Amino acid sequence: MLFVATGSRSAVVPAGALLSVALLFGARAEATVPANPLAGSQPGTASVAGTPTPVDPIYVPDVSRFLPQASSKESLSASLQILVALTLLTVAPSIVLMMTCFVRMVVVLVLLRQALGTQQLPPSQVLVGLSLFLTFLVMAPTFERIRQGAIQPYLDGNLAQLDAVTIAGGELRTFMFDQIEASANVDDVYMMYEYAERRSVPADEVLTREQVSLTALVPAFILSELKAAFVIGFRIYLPFLVIDMVIATVLVSMGMMMLPPVLISLPFKLLLFVLADGWHLVAGSLMASVA
Repeated sequence: MLFVATGSRSAVVPAGALLSVALLFGARAEATVPANPLAGSQPGTASVAGTPTPVDPIYVPDVSRFLPQASSKESLSASLQILVALTLLTVAPSIVLMMTCFVRMVVVLVLLRQALGTQQLPPSQVLVGLSLFLTFLVMAPTFERIRQGAIQPYLDGNLAQLDAVTIAGGELRTFMFDQIEASANVDDVYMMYEYAERRSVPADEVLTREQVSLTALVPAFILSELKAAFVIGFRIYLPFLVIDMVIATVLVSMGMMMLPPVLISLPFKLLLFVLADGWHLVAGSLMASVA
């Protein structure tokens, strides 16, 4: 390391630090003093307190060299298919959550876990995965009709894009209306319709399916699914609640008030659930509850 002496007092300064400071000030001097005296008046420069300061233009790459234009019908069709596929992948989670029976499945399974009192067993990932595959199994006929009536004709070029979306939406609307009517939750549709149309529906007026828009149907369907899920969850919860009450009564009568009833009731609830083949019954009841 090199050192330099400054003034009468020898100050030990690293030469590398002096070099860095010199380079820093040199760079600042170059940035503030333009090479051309008229640089301050040229576009692309800024002046602060009379001192012209050049501004570097924003670098925008020319992507046309890497993304050539579609020159044929086939390449344009492929590009549109990719665009539609990416759009569907973006909205697919919302469609699965809000326009299928997924909400009913996952709510019932979570309530079942709470009734068993097993804390985080099964894990949430397992319950969500099971709900997802049960949803796919139940929705398979609807998805097949959408594929045959909308997706396949559109891919074959026999159907316009808007017509395909209309047909697919019609199949989902039919499914949602069937679930609402099967659960006897038609009042939710009337409530959402009144709010969407900004008018009250008379008592003697009967709405048809074509009158209800999708924006009013989806929230009504979600409310209907939540109601149905909580009804099923209560029926599953009831026998486990009876076991908890019996165990708590026995412990209190024996004077064991300091012993948590959950420690005693949990093995009995698991034994009852296993002997009754509970997972089979719950999954079958969930799939049978979908009209």
